[in-house]
Amino acid sequence: MKPVAAKLNLRNQQRVDVATDITIEKPDGCCLTCSVSNLSRTGVMISCDQETVKQLMPEQKAPAPGNWISVKTRFAVPVVATQPVSIIADGNIVHMRRIARDEFQLGIQFAEFEGNGFDYVDRYVAKLLADSRNPA
Repeated sequence: MKPVAAKLNLRNQQRVDVATDITIEKPDGCCLTCSVSNLSRTGVMISCDQETVKQLMPEQKAPAPGNWISVKTRFAVPVVATQPVSIIADGNIVHMRRIARDEFQLGIQFAEFEGNGFDYVDRYVAKLLADSRNPA
């Protein structure tokens, strides 16, 4: 029996609830604005309506492993209270779930960040996790 390579389990990444806008850019350059539901170091969950899902995923079916949909994401995180920084990250839509008649959640797994994007996301998530454990 061949040993099976351990699969990276991204579900164990701690997520934080975040309410901000995110711009999703398709490979053809078309940009759509959605809302962030939660954020982790490895990905983002967004909320959108059915029309947006149709534009991002014409078949409106959850992507099969390996057949992910490439997108570029742009959103801001407040690294310093007075200075939000823009995060630009390439990623893949790896998950889709219908929440209500016209509300969907899409999971985007980050593949590559521009500049210091990963460090900013890492710091922001760590700060929100620390704040949730030590409420003022």
